[in-house]
Amino acid sequence: MVKEKKIKAQKEESHYGRWPSFFILIIYFFFGGLIGLSIILIAGAYFFETNYQQKIYPGIRIDRIPFDGRTPQEVENYFNQKSAPFSQLNLTFKFEDKTATLSGKELKIAFDGKLSAIQAYSIGRSGHIFSDIYNKWFAATTGVNLSSVLNVDNNILDEVVNNFAVNIDIAPKDALFQFENGKVVLFRLSQPGRRLNKEQTKKLVYSYITALGRQESITPKEITIDLSIETVHPQITTENSNNLGIKQLLGTGNSKFAGSIPGRIHNIELAASKINGHLVAPEAIFSFNKTLGDVSITTGFQPAYIIKDGRTVLGDGGGVCQVSTTLFRAAINAGLKIVERHPHSYRVSYYEQDSPPGMDATVFDPNYDLKFNNDTTDYILIQARTDKANYFLTFEIYGTSDGRKAEITKPVILSQTSPPPDLYQDDPTLPNGVVKQVDWKAWGAKVSFDYKVVRGNEIISQQSFFSNFQPWQAVFLRGTRE
Repeated sequence: MVKEKKIKAQKEESHYGRWPSFFILIIYFFFGGLIGLSIILIAGAYFFETNYQQKIYPGIRIDRIPFDGRTPQEVENYFNQKSAPFSQLNLTFKFEDKTATLSGKELKIAFDGKLSAIQAYSIGRSGHIFSDIYNKWFAATTGVNLSSVLNVDNNILDEVVNNFAVNIDIAPKDALFQFENGKVVLFRLSQPGRRLNKEQTKKLVYSYITALGRQESITPKEITIDLSIETVHPQITTENSNNLGIKQLLGTGNSKFAGSIPGRIHNIELAASKINGHLVAPEAIFSFNKTLGDVSITTGFQPAYIIKDGRTVLGDGGGVCQVSTTLFRAAINAGLKIVERHPHSYRVSYYEQDSPPGMDATVFDPNYDLKFNNDTTDYILIQARTDKANYFLTFEIYGTSDGRKAEITKPVILSQTSPPPDLYQDDPTLPNGVVKQVDWKAWGAKVSFDYKVVRGNEIISQQSFFSNFQPWQAVFLRGTRE
């Protein structure tokens, strides 16, 4: 019995004694494999790092172009070479008749190759071992794409854009409207201004250059920049400067008076100033003579040539008809109904300097007047400008447009009559042998034109104007005084 127990104990001892040896063997194999794997990894890492020493790691791209295995200097050289064509680039800024040209060389357009090289080379080389291992693995398996940096000399671009803006920018003008003693003494339509959007213009430049830089092969070319122009609105518009309906220009009349004597020029300017600023109420009749008032030396007018008793003689207010003629032209261009208009008795050269014959209107109080009806629903304002330097008179009529349009036919010369022979008259006040011309010949003519005012398909008014200019002979005074 004792012997059997002893044998059984020996067997159990033998069975459990084999397990430690098995575990030891497994441990040996594990650590051996681990050491071997470590040696392989270390050897691989050494070989990898040796192979990419001073080179960019695999999987790293710049602008989707692979640069793995290249040195930072090679990357820098690549972008320096790619930058070279930019020097041949020309940018043209254009607005209306204004242009400015800027070259890529002046802008110093170039890729920052050094920065791209540093960025690409730095991936996996931060000095933090675990972070570097991960970045190398991520670059090799997934890839890393960097964007190149394209530099532009912003100071040069700012200077060009700012200088161009000086020639483009126009400040808005506020409306002016000042009413005193029954007249508008200060008037100006509001005018919107314009402004170059500098930031948007520079963004356009950057976008063009960037798009060009994305091309694998950069081809220099001419690029025209479409400038961004903004409208700048005035703070005080014509519409809110008054409550009379003076909002816009309805019509303009012009005439020239080159060759006028000083007294006539003075009278033109004086008469125009008396009409200037006059308001005409809705449905009211404007009278030129009533508005102008007395024409004499006492009211400031000077002697100038007028037609009197069939002769051209010096008289107070010569030149006033230049003013009535110009206002008549403005009234018909504005589409206003003409109530009274009289042609001159003969053709006057002043009124044909910039117009065909028959577009004149003579006045002489109380027999001859120029009248027109303000048949709009708002006030109208008459403005006059006398340009003595260029011998140019302008009338402008402002109000609220109701959509009417003036249709004026070209004056037709129906017939012409030659001037009579020159007339010589003895004048005892002039020395013997002296000849002085006091009147000038003019052809007679019958002239007419039609004037119609329409609004859509509606005819508001329709008139025909007829002029019967008498032929005029030249008159010379011949001195007889001994």
